[in-house]
Amino acid sequence: MKKELITIAGSLGSGKSSTAKAVARKLGYKHFSSGDLFREIATERGESVEATNISAEVKKDIDHQVDERLQTMGKEENKLVIDSRLAWHWMPDSFKVFLQLDTNSAADRIFQDVLKKSRVSEHAHSVEDVRASIERRFASEQKRYMSLYGVDPTERKNFDLVIDTKDNDLDSVVELILKEYQLWREDKARV
Repeated sequence: MKKELITIAGSLGSGKSSTAKAVARKLGYKHFSSGDLFREIATERGESVEATNISAEVKKDIDHQVDERLQTMGKEENKLVIDSRLAWHWMPDSFKVFLQLDTNSAADRIFQDVLKKSRVSEHAHSVEDVRASIERRFASEQKRYMSLYGVDPTERKNFDLVIDTKDNDLDSVVELILKEYQLWREDKARV
C-alpha cells in the first residue's frame, strides 16, 4: 500500500506550518515541521534563524541534520504531513504542495507573528527589517540547496499543487489541499 504523505513547501511566511498542522488535524495524520526543527537548532546555537541560515552555508551539518531526519521519516512514516522546503525532494512519492506569497505580504505576516512572540528565535523592529531578512534568508537557502543537492526549492514544476495564500484564508487553502489530495490518491490507486 502506498504511503500517505503530504509535503508542504513554500515561500517564507506563506503559512506552511499553519496549513500543515490544519491538514494533519483534518486527516488524523501526524505533523512534522522542519522549520520548527531548524528554529530549535538556531535557539540551541544562540542564533537567529537568519544567522543559522548563513552559518549553514559553511557548516553543511546543519542542513544534513534536518534532511537526514526527513529522509528517515519518508522511509518509515505513514499518514504524515510535513512542512519543509525540501521534503518533496526526499519524498518523491508524496503529494507535493507549494504555498506562494509575495515578499511584502510575507513580511507583514511574519512581523505580526514576531510582535505576538509566536516566532521563536526571530526578532525584528519593523516590517522593513523582516522584508530584508526574508530576502537574505531566501538567497541563502537558494544558494545552499543548489550547492548541496542541485535543486531549486521554489521550482513550481516539482509540485502537484501550487496555491497563492495572499487571497486565500487558511480554511480555503486547507480545503483545496484536501480536495486535490483525495483526487491525487484516487488517481494513484488506478495506476
